[in-house]
Amino acid sequence: MGALTRQTPKCLLPILGKPLLQIWLELLRDQGVSEVLLNTHWLPQPVEAFVAQWQVRHPVPHVTLFHEPVLLGSAGTLLANRSWIMGEQPFLILYADNLTQVAVGDLVRAHGRHGLPFTMGVFQTPEPRRCGIAEIGHDDLVVGFEEKPEIPKSDWAAAGLYVADSRIFDVFPDHLETGKILDFGFDIIPKLVGRMKAYYIREALLDIGTPDAYARAQAAWKNRTA
Repeated sequence: MGALTRQTPKCLLPILGKPLLQIWLELLRDQGVSEVLLNTHWLPQPVEAFVAQWQVRHPVPHVTLFHEPVLLGSAGTLLANRSWIMGEQPFLILYADNLTQVAVGDLVRAHGRHGLPFTMGVFQTPEPRRCGIAEIGHDDLVVGFEEKPEIPKSDWAAAGLYVADSRIFDVFPDHLETGKILDFGFDIIPKLVGRMKAYYIREALLDIGTPDAYARAQAAWKNRTA
């Protein structure tokens, strides 16, 4: 994002005047989520200040901040906070740098119906070579997964919206080596093939990872919320 995030962390970028993090917290509150763990790295102070102000006015969801001076990777964050997670079963794993209207409560309920340790939210992408791609078999079972494949086997991409229970830690290392980045798409999800189901996302799911995508997302959001 370059200049846009030089002084503002991505999660606080405004969407029609409202910080992206606020949109997420409101969505989670409205879906019955009471506890959130949020990792910080780049420019943590503005995030800490925003969360402090949010908690004064909105006690739910309660937000626990976890600062990573050196990034641990998407799965490394999960492993480092395993003790926090273990009190809640199942739990959501959300990549909150997207803009979405997904009903995460429906995602959790879908997870509860199949009894497997992991549910992957998926969406159809026009650029499968840039995404983590799921091969989906009978009864929505994920039978293959590859991050950024040269020859994609489908156009169903991982959405960064997942539900899991503690059984996923069976495929994690016992601890994270110093300096090691543990990535969910490369290091963990492929090991869960055959033990997870797909959940098809039909609601808005908008990338804000580049200035052009950010502008398009704001325009699309205005149309959807008008």
